[in-house]
Amino acid sequence: MTRASPLATFKSVNVNPEWAIETEGLTKRFGEVTALLGLSLRVRKGCLFGFLGPNGAGKTTTLRLLTGLLRPTAGSARVLGWDVVRHPLEVKRRIGVVFDEPALYEYLTPREFLAFVGEAYGLPRREIERRTTRLLEFLTLADKADALCRELSHGMRHKLELAAALLPDPEVLFLDEPLTGVDPIDARAIKETLRAFVRRGGTVFLSSHVLDVVERLCDEVGILHRGRLLAQGDLEALRERARSGGREAETLEDVFLQLVGAGPKEGWLWE
Repeated sequence: MTRASPLATFKSVNVNPEWAIETEGLTKRFGEVTALLGLSLRVRKGCLFGFLGPNGAGKTTTLRLLTGLLRPTAGSARVLGWDVVRHPLEVKRRIGVVFDEPALYEYLTPREFLAFVGEAYGLPRREIERRTTRLLEFLTLADKADALCRELSHGMRHKLELAAALLPDPEVLFLDEPLTGVDPIDARAIKETLRAFVRRGGTVFLSSHVLDVVERLCDEVGILHRGRLLAQGDLEALRERARSGGREAETLEDVFLQLVGAGPKEGWLWE
């Protein structure tokens, strides 16, 4: 039996403007360290966008800039047409965010935590209860609805944070490694939820190290390295760019390793 999407009864997403996310020359420095340098990209509405890069490439810094948690050193960023520096509240009203390390209230239950989130957004109590029930069921958390958050596994905590991000019915979701520590069954529920969110007009900006998941899930990919955007496009466009270097590039892993200049060393470790 196919489960109904928890988003089925939520409102339809406004489709204007055309671009969900736009940045121009976005730069962030921490003292003498440049974490992000001149990032210019556009992510269209209704896109499931994968953001890739090695550790330290600047992915999390980018997410924090786009969600208003950091101020840029230079450049600009807009979400749904709203400048993240000049109109931070308008941006925050329209987005959901899940970072790599879940931040929950340890002594609340999942049901109480979602009620708190819904009340913070001013949702009617009955609407909070309806959405909470659907989200907990779809993300296979219904049997933990009244356990303390501190008792949840790492994967369950990720799913609860995703439920909290979806509860206010955002137009854009920002996700940092959303499948870390999540087992295959729960990972499938998360991926189904993200696809349903995009089908109804939402946009997902997903940062991940899991290349095969990004390859199967995302419509477009951006590759970041040492704070610079190396490439952006669908997988076929990225393959063509990588092949211009004279090597075969069939998978996203092939493309990624060629663009960042990484790969296996010749010979054996013990030689």
